[in-house]
Amino acid sequence: MAQRRVEAVERALTLLEAFSANRREFSLTGLANATGYYKSTILRLMASLEHFGYVTRDERGVYRLGPTFARLAPLAGEGPQLENLVRPILESLRDSSEETASFYIRDDDERICRLRENGRLEVRHHLEEGVRLPLDRGAAGRILNYETARGQVAVSSGERQIGLAAAAIGIYNTVGELMGALALSGPSERFDSLVRDRHIPLLTQYAMLLERQWPRGLQSA
Repeated sequence: MAQRRVEAVERALTLLEAFSANRREFSLTGLANATGYYKSTILRLMASLEHFGYVTRDERGVYRLGPTFARLAPLAGEGPQLENLVRPILESLRDSSEETASFYIRDDDERICRLRENGRLEVRHHLEEGVRLPLDRGAAGRILNYETARGQVAVSSGERQIGLAAAAIGIYNTVGELMGALALSGPSERFDSLVRDRHIPLLTQYAMLLERQWPRGLQSA
């Protein structure tokens, strides 16, 4: 089997394995120190990983794990169980509201769009599964940052992006742990006029349904 191993692939995986819960970001120098690889080698490998979304690199040159991991996560472990549970709720919520429905989880100081169903209207809020967004802006961020009481819907308009509005509600398991945020989002011009009479009741309804169906022991992250 040894002859089938590919050195470049193993080096790329070694770079990824340098990341951990205690070390979520690296500079180029940090990766060189952690792996012993030349910086030129790291730059080439990380450029390929960045192209496929396995890492991101900000304007400071700092590397973090990218959205591809969140997209692939549902394919392993408890992912299929979570997707089978949440996906039908999102589809029904999307169809009932005509807006984009999503399920966010918290990861440190960010939120991740774990699952989503984009709205069917021509003008809509388009989301990619795995995208990372800040906790300090937006309705789902306030839910995941414990700024809203259980059962209450948080609403935002133009906080993260001008012209974008959202509403979100927390999803709790049977022992009262916050599992994620169920959200609707769309263009402010249309969304804001319907949020109180349409979107808040829908979120409340589907959140109650999802919580009743949530299996004991199932984790969202």
